[in-house]
Amino acid sequence: MSLTKNPDLDLTISRIIKAPRSLVWSAWTDRESFEQWWMPAPAKCKVVEMDLRPGGAFTTQMSEKGGDFVPHLSGCFLDIVDGERLVFTNALLGGWRPAEQPFMTAIITLKDHPTGTEYAAHVMHKSNADRKMHEEMGFFDGWGTCIEQLARLAEKRAR
Repeated sequence: MSLTKNPDLDLTISRIIKAPRSLVWSAWTDRESFEQWWMPAPAKCKVVEMDLRPGGAFTTQMSEKGGDFVPHLSGCFLDIVDGERLVFTNALLGGWRPAEQPFMTAIITLKDHPTGTEYAAHVMHKSNADRKMHEEMGFFDGWGTCIEQLARLAEKRAR
């Protein structure tokens, strides 16, 4: 899958994780592991649905400051290549049902790297306004923190 990035619509973030790709993949696809890193701490994540197949539901909730869990992401997996790529969107819900307020589609890729795994997130938006809003909401800090938490989890398991 070769994708042209559009700087007017897309945000990207990447880093090297010093753990084998299989451990990074497992942290992404195992519900219990995913809940440990998906929200910037101290917020907590709860996976409601994670049906890892094209058309499968991807639904999470979040809790901030120990409060009740509230909706966070309601989406649909579009493509999954075991150990290499996850593509999901909130433009659709599980079963390919259209969502009310589509906002983004994310492509997560994992590649082997001499020191572990090259992790990349490419997040596409339908408009420049949505891209700017996502950036202003703290995309780089939020996604960067989550990737750091993912790295710590995977790297700890690699020891």
